[in-house]
Amino acid sequence: MTQESSQGPRRDAPPRVHRVVVIVDENSNPFELGCATEVFGLRRPEIGRDLYDFRLCSPEPSTPMRDGFFTLTGVAELAVADTADTLIVPNRPDVEVPRRTAVLDAVRRAHARGARLVGFCSGAFTLAEAGVLDGRRATAHWQWADSFRARFPSVRLESDVLFVDDGDILTAAGSAAALDLGLHLVRRDHGAEVANSVSRRLVFAAHRDGGQRQFVERPVPDPPDESLAPVLAWAQERLDSPLAVADLAARASVSAATLHRRFQAQLGTTPLAWLTGERVALACRLIERGESRFELVARRSGLGTAANLRTLIRRETGLTPSAYQRRFGPGPTLTPADLP
Repeated sequence: MTQESSQGPRRDAPPRVHRVVVIVDENSNPFELGCATEVFGLRRPEIGRDLYDFRLCSPEPSTPMRDGFFTLTGVAELAVADTADTLIVPNRPDVEVPRRTAVLDAVRRAHARGARLVGFCSGAFTLAEAGVLDGRRATAHWQWADSFRARFPSVRLESDVLFVDDGDILTAAGSAAALDLGLHLVRRDHGAEVANSVSRRLVFAAHRDGGQRQFVERPVPDPPDESLAPVLAWAQERLDSPLAVADLAARASVSAATLHRRFQAQLGTTPLAWLTGERVALACRLIERGESRFELVARRSGLGTAANLRTLIRRETGLTPSAYQRRFGPGPTLTPADLP
């Protein structure tokens, strides 16, 4: 054995790209498969590097997708799931039909070796059936909440949120929430700046907090004069100012109570939660661009103090500002202790 092989990989060897594997099973939903492909599978020439090594696998060589819309062929065998750093499990509309034993075993093996597990929409049923969600937090589409609770009472289901990040197991609610969770993972893995770049290419909101409601009363605001877009754009240009909910309401020429109702109806969140989320995202971008003076970052993002910055960034990312800087700043030097 050579000296190099006995000491492990060379220090100057490029790091291995994080591998995301999607298991596709009979009657899987094409939309969520498309979301995973868009977020994790596409080349990113605008970023200048590959973010993920993306693979599809299936227990069968030919897999009929939902309602027989089409048949998927030419993907890898199920054994590829054993190489995943992140494993996205099958989601399908027939939630009462038991999953294949081979698929459930692959999920259990991935969990046992420490891989990150992801379920989109009804994917929570696959995770629960594999037994990896017992005692854990999760979400699923509101339509199946009662069925899920009846079958898996030991799972702490949160049925009115977009997604749940429970560390090494993450679940998203309805179909579009798969994009929210996907971007959340990109932000967690590569920082806010990269996540914003991916969201721009998707023409999708860069950040919707997982705690937002699944169901919004009016996804397309009508009449137009009640749209929040003008006040949101106005606030985003003034995040370093001492903005409060009252200022947003005044800009929109409505009462604070009316503004609150419009935020809940159109965005599924509160004005204060939206404003805080935008400020935290700005703070993360400033740190990624090289600003190391955290008091200045706090002031420029409207978070006030370094102590408040520390609390909110840790709540959002699982990292302290210093660890976030080492991980995502210019010339990051990530250590194992920095990982969330």
